[in-house]
Amino acid sequence: MRPYFVILLACLCFGTTGTAQALGANEASSSSIGAARILIGGGLLALIAGTMWLRQGESPLRLAVSVARGTAIRNGNSRGRWERTRTTALVVIGALGVLTYQPTFFLGTRLNGVAIGTIVALGSAPMITGLLDWALRRRFPGVLWLIATLVATAGVTLLSGMTDVGGSTISVLGIVSSVGAGAAYAVYTLASKALLDSGWSPVGTMGGVFGLAAAFSVPLLLAGDASWLASPSGLAMALWLGVVTTTVAYLLFAWGLRRLPAATVSTLTLGEPLTATLLGLLLLGERLPPMAVAGLVVLAAGLTILIAPWRRRRNADAVVLRAAG
Repeated sequence: MRPYFVILLACLCFGTTGTAQALGANEASSSSIGAARILIGGGLLALIAGTMWLRQGESPLRLAVSVARGTAIRNGNSRGRWERTRTTALVVIGALGVLTYQPTFFLGTRLNGVAIGTIVALGSAPMITGLLDWALRRRFPGVLWLIATLVATAGVTLLSGMTDVGGSTISVLGIVSSVGAGAAYAVYTLASKALLDSGWSPVGTMGGVFGLAAAFSVPLLLAGDASWLASPSGLAMALWLGVVTTTVAYLLFAWGLRRLPAATVSTLTLGEPLTATLLGLLLLGERLPPMAVAGLVVLAAGLTILIAPWRRRRNADAVVLRAAG
């Protein structure tokens, strides 16, 4: 059960993203917030990964070339030209997914509020991830995943289908942006899973993908107005988003992703909307009608369906072992 709980712990960190944005610098644009978040969080992840690789005996020069090309050298063994090309492509694709997720997610939460923006983004991600994983690997994620995802999606429908939240009308652009964030999430989750399956460590995977995304985010941040970083609230928001919701959260996320299927992890991350909704209600004064509350209950039921059978299976295995002993 540990990988499940680690993913849910990562979701607690993820779930504070929208609230941190709402309590931070209101004048900051969605693109600049996303760029600052990835620059800080991705830079820290790359630093941690670089420190780990150096301790394993990598020379600074080889390490710099390896990170730049997205082909981390593990145990001094060459992966071969094809493996290098594939690995480079995965890191670049994952980094682009990370970069795309940031502005689309923050735009969705800005236009429709923290609760709805987060719920639609993360609610659409599991189905997109499962379908992409099925198409790429030609392996059905499983009936249990399908049932849990359909139940959770029903909960998302109850939430995102509302015509009024807290007295404000739902923005179609905000919904489209949030769904785009869900698709971007699916892309970098599957890319990271492929790197983990090929032998990369969780730290190395997140360091490579987010480190490259951090490099890409520098010109994006400089091209926009980053003056909000000079204010105490803006700097505090950027540090929280970078350290807690990126560095800490994605180290936990990668650890669980290495041990669970990508589709399962994506469905488990629906714990983030639950966290975000509660924070939106308790800290931001957002209001949800009874239908939305029912949606939250349905979302929780979907997570329970996904996790509970494993506990029962584990208990059954323990009984069999005791009987055999």
